[in-house]
Amino acid sequence: MKIRTSLVQLAVLSFLLTVRATAQADPPDARIVALTLNPQKVTVLHLRPGFVSSVRLPEEVSSVVLGDPAAFKGEHSEAEPRLVFFKPSSPKPAKTNALITTRSGREVSLTLVSEGSTSQDAVDYVLEYEPPHSFIIGPPPASFLIGETKHLESPKPIGPDENPTHRNDPEPQRREQFQNREWQGKELRVALGRSEENGQDMTVAFSVLNSSSRMIELLPPQVQLAGTAKQKHGKAITADPVALKDYRISTRRLAPGASADGVVVFERPAFKQSTDRLLLQIAQAEEVDRPVVVPISFVASGKGWLQ
Repeated sequence: MKIRTSLVQLAVLSFLLTVRATAQADPPDARIVALTLNPQKVTVLHLRPGFVSSVRLPEEVSSVVLGDPAAFKGEHSEAEPRLVFFKPSSPKPAKTNALITTRSGREVSLTLVSEGSTSQDAVDYVLEYEPPHSFIIGPPPASFLIGETKHLESPKPIGPDENPTHRNDPEPQRREQFQNREWQGKELRVALGRSEENGQDMTVAFSVLNSSSRMIELLPPQVQLAGTAKQKHGKAITADPVALKDYRISTRRLAPGASADGVVVFERPAFKQSTDRLLLQIAQAEEVDRPVVVPISFVASGKGWLQ
């Protein structure tokens, strides 16, 4: 009788172990997550040993850095320039961070979480970032642009060094304003327009001119607070990015002699050192390391939004 009871218990135990092993072998709940790209936020990516998760960016990736390379692996191939793959290296629970940098200089921060091989939590199979609204390039709203930054239509490209006054010119004043601006740069030229404040938000208008003989593509504008800091062995140049709340630009592609107009909206720092400067940075896609930098006045020229 005891032998029969033992055999029954052994059969039940074997059945339970088989059921448990089968449950563990089942694939986890898979999730496909779509988010708007926001460099100011950190996204949690849920991983699991034995599974790979992919992160798709709206632009090409230039580098991937892991906080703990021993616990996680990150892979990026030039054959898939917008994809990054992550997976845990150990069956044990682990957590670290990862930083993805795109070719335009934008940064994406992730927290990689693996609850281990025995976890039944859902896994993020795909994390796809959608372009933020400020990536959408279209004609800027009329309330964002002032008269001196409107796009100029002319049968002949107008350069900043040319005399734009002609007898048959229907808009001589606007062309004169275009000519009298303080342009920075050589082939890619940038000039600031009017700036306005609304509370802590600052809106700065600007224009871009292609003075080269080739087609160029513009990267999204950036604003920095740059200065110098004292160190033991001398002074070091510092540059802290200022987060943009929004930007608009009439076109990203400029033919030779063509111009574009736009604005940037950002929260102005509450204060700065006497040696610090606010800088607007504009670069073209093929020369990201050679941007045109234009100083922005720390105090805007007017109050309220640009009209």
